Amino acid sequence: MAAATLSLSFSLDPQHQLPHHFCCGTHFKPHQTLLFNSPTPLPKYPLLLNPKSDRYIVKSSSSSSPPSPSTTAPDTEPEPEPELASPYLVDTLGTGRFLTNEELEKLKFLEGFSYSLELESGILWVRVMRAEEMDMTIALLAESFAESMVLPTAYDTLLRFFIKQYLIERRALMPHAVTLVGFFRKKKQDNAGEEDEEEEAEELAGTVEVSFDKRGANTSPPTPTPPKNAPYICNMTVKHQLRRRGIGWHLLKASEELISQMSSTREVYLHCRMIDEAPFNMYIKAGYHVVKTDTILILLMLQRRKHLMCKKLPVVMSPVESDEEWR
Repeated sequence: MAAATLSLSFSLDPQHQLPHHFCCGTHFKPHQTLLFNSPTPLPKYPLLLNPKSDRYIVKSSSSSSPPSPSTTAPDTEPEPEPELASPYLVDTLGTGRFLTNEELEKLKFLEGFSYSLELESGILWVRVMRAEEMDMTIALLAESFAESMVLPTAYDTLLRFFIKQYLIERRALMPHAVTLVGFFRKKKQDNAGEEDEEEEAEELAGTVEVSFDKRGANTSPPTPTPPKNAPYICNMTVKHQLRRRGIGWHLLKASEELISQMSSTREVYLHCRMIDEAPFNMYIKAGYHVVKTDTILILLMLQRRKHLMCKKLPVVMSPVESDEEWR
């Protein structure tokens, strides 16, 4: 596969979201099995923040009658409040914005999202990036960007700083946008070339970013500009040592699977630089077509010409719609 490519632009304004785009991938057919897990949505209760701790709890406020007198002993500890087991709420609620019931359900769905399959050379699984995985994701994106733009190593620290600020801002937009990470575990082989039952430790293999609607869209998207209210895939990269294994292809498939469950809009967009032949061929194989292409004038801005590509996904009932149907 051709070398990975990345296009990234920065702003010194901390309120300005960092638009950047990456195209990477190679076509691969799955070897054995594919699993997709979608958890049960959250109950529709208002979300309250406990000011005395870092726990986020769910309380029901449907009853307006006063509480009955307590019959428990004075030294009995009160029953603990039920916790909302979603680590993604810490970053989301830190912005101070109100979360609707639909957003809570989607956050719970993202927490349990899993796309996994067995490849010829190992096992790949894709899920939402966790807070403790941000540093390794930053390192992977910085490495890919420096490789594609041939940047000197002196820019590495500054590059990682900007990428970290961007990922923090994007993570706070969940469930309207999300960063996915793919982990890969190689199969061991003995001297005769036969597969061993044991497997090597997993490692971060790639990452991709998905926005689902207008609230998750970048404020300054690359050109040609995609519709802001449509799902958008960007910043996809695969670790250099793990390319040509189909990981890029399945990062794309995982993104489409998640979009089908999270968005009612069926048209998904992405960008691909004109010089990136391998990713372009992968997108064509995946069913994308060119909608618009940058004019040659974009070269005056020291940018590569890009294709805006689009694909119409099949209709799949979202977890929120499915939950409403049974009520």
